[in-house]
Amino acid sequence: MGSSANRRSGNSRRAQYTTFFSYVAGGAGAAVGAVLLIVSLFQPGAFAWLRGAGNDVVAPVSRAAAGSKAEGKNLFEAIGGYIAAGSKNARLRHDLEAAHVRLIEADAVAEENRRLKALLGIADRSTKPVAAARLVGSSATSTRRFATLDAGSADGVAVGMPVRSQLGVVGRVLEVSRATSRVLLITDTESVVPVRRAKDGIPAFAQGRGDGALQLRLISLGINPLKRGDVFVTSGSGGLYHPNVAIAVVSKVTSDGAIAHVLSDPAATDYVVVDQAWSAGIVPPAPAATGPAPKR
Repeated sequence: MGSSANRRSGNSRRAQYTTFFSYVAGGAGAAVGAVLLIVSLFQPGAFAWLRGAGNDVVAPVSRAAAGSKAEGKNLFEAIGGYIAAGSKNARLRHDLEAAHVRLIEADAVAEENRRLKALLGIADRSTKPVAAARLVGSSATSTRRFATLDAGSADGVAVGMPVRSQLGVVGRVLEVSRATSRVLLITDTESVVPVRRAKDGIPAFAQGRGDGALQLRLISLGINPLKRGDVFVTSGSGGLYHPNVAIAVVSKVTSDGAIAHVLSDPAATDYVVVDQAWSAGIVPPAPAATGPAPKR
């Protein structure tokens, strides 16, 4: 037989009680909430003790959360500071390297100014030089010793002119082109310079050895009076090199003279001056008048 259309869908008594009590609890909760709302509106401090108790209950959790937040903030700040410190250190290191380069350049400029002032000094103390120029190259390993001078015939340089730096004799001009010149250094084996000991004038010849040193050969044979540390200067004999220009210092005494190292090392010399030959710079005295005086 079919079911009636008016029959209730739920026949369980337990389900009916559950539904009934749910409505009752909901109504009671609504009533209590309304009462509490009305009390809180007219007496805001009535439930302060309840809020305090709730805060006390959740305080440890809030404290832990706040500590975690602070620690996280400090961690991120530390990471950010570390990254910023790295970039600052890199920038400071770059600035320090740049300052170091500038300091080296300043020292180089100061040294160059010192050499140029020294050249001006020797130019002032002697006859006017033909040209002041730079040594742009020299042979350091070959048995022949030459250098290239950044001045030529256009600057007044001619073959045979002596070349010197602020420290002493460098050599003499061997070949000349329009803009450059080839200099035979005094350390070349084909170079022979008349010299004398500075303190007493003992004469000798300074011949290049081809190894950067000079062989000093005494003119007067006998007991060798030379000692280590003796300074030799040009004597002016031969009319090429100006007299009293420093050239070498004795480093080793031999049976017939000594071995000396040059004072003006071409490898360490930048600027030099080119002079007229010593004989060309000498003005001969006027001839003495002879014969009877002219009649007035």
